[in-house]
Amino acid sequence: MTFTFNPSKSSSYYATQHFQSPFLCEKASREIGSGSHYGPYHHQRHDVAVQLQTHRSFHSLGCQANKASGKSLESQRINEKLENIKTNIGKQYQRLCDRDSYVTAEKVRNAFLGMGDDCRLLLQTFDEYLTGFLKRVDKEPAYSTYEDYCLRRRRLAAFLEYEYHVKDIPFKELNRDFIEKFVVYLSTVKGLASGTISAGVKKLRLMTYTAYKNGWILVDPFAGFHVRPKYAERRYLSASELQAVMDVELPNYRTGINRDAFVFCAFTGLSHSDVAKLTHADIHTDDNGDYWIIDKRQKTGTQFRVKLLPIAEIIYDRYKNLHLEGNKVFPIKRYYKTMNMSLRHVARLAGLSFNPTMHMARHTFATTVTLAQGVPLETVSKMLGHKRITTTQIYAQITNDKIGRDMAALSEKLDSIFKVAQ
Repeated sequence: MTFTFNPSKSSSYYATQHFQSPFLCEKASREIGSGSHYGPYHHQRHDVAVQLQTHRSFHSLGCQANKASGKSLESQRINEKLENIKTNIGKQYQRLCDRDSYVTAEKVRNAFLGMGDDCRLLLQTFDEYLTGFLKRVDKEPAYSTYEDYCLRRRRLAAFLEYEYHVKDIPFKELNRDFIEKFVVYLSTVKGLASGTISAGVKKLRLMTYTAYKNGWILVDPFAGFHVRPKYAERRYLSASELQAVMDVELPNYRTGINRDAFVFCAFTGLSHSDVAKLTHADIHTDDNGDYWIIDKRQKTGTQFRVKLLPIAEIIYDRYKNLHLEGNKVFPIKRYYKTMNMSLRHVARLAGLSFNPTMHMARHTFATTVTLAQGVPLETVSKMLGHKRITTTQIYAQITNDKIGRDMAALSEKLDSIFKVAQ
């Protein structure tokens, strides 16, 4: 056991005691040598650092025989704390000897830190959640969602290393301060936007709720805590920009396929994952001979239905006789980034001043194609497959042209109702 004093950056100073396994090895060796019935002890080294705050200069306290020297009240307080810690480690060692066939220094350290076999850890639980989620990927959620969850897990692990210098942490150690520090870390160190921070905190909230529901912790540290995201304005293509994408001449067949898939999404509201898995069986014909897409969203499993508009119908007729593997409609790749790279070439040739993404086609459907043309927000929400209309309000935006047309119609109605006295 060694004892050192280290000055803090603040006005206070901290005494740090490192309990090393030789202390435990000697005790185990004595018991084994005296014919103890305990099993073998693994000679390993594991340090436990404990911080004790003192308002005196660390030079005046000194260090002698693994204790603070002197007879001051400050020295007596520190030595008393250190003795209690040493006694607690001895008790944890004895408890493990009584229970297990062998004892390691790591076991004793974990027991002292409250990380025994009956203690659940945050990242351990997160990993178990991801394992179960991955088994359901082919049945329900998209694989891209799994990758997004893995990214959130890596950010949480990086935060533990950055703030606490640990690989994992018990649920019992989580409190409101931990959550607030995590939010600050994502904002300042990682530089994430509020919407991304909110998504990362939601997964942490799910882990703590799981621990609370299973009785691993008595109080949910997220109780009363909220992160309200400020969503950035969603980009969409105007009518003229969408027309430019439709009219542009492209250099090769593959880029043309990706352009057609983008335009199809802009007139149906499908996401990239939904159009990539779209099959001919998902497209139905009604009594009038009109095509309808009736399917479930890859991301949420929510059913949606949307009638093919004339432009979407023309594009569908262009590909319906290809007889692709899996009865797919479009011969496009599953990878989202690959599609977006192809759309950059389309944008450059079409004269756009920005790089569109596949998801931007979905925003274009919600804004330019439907809402700006007078389609009610509730209808747009159903066609997009949203569970809540508030999500649709993020996607769809009221354009100035729509406001102008609505106000012009309102003016005509009011002119026939109200007359200003002459």
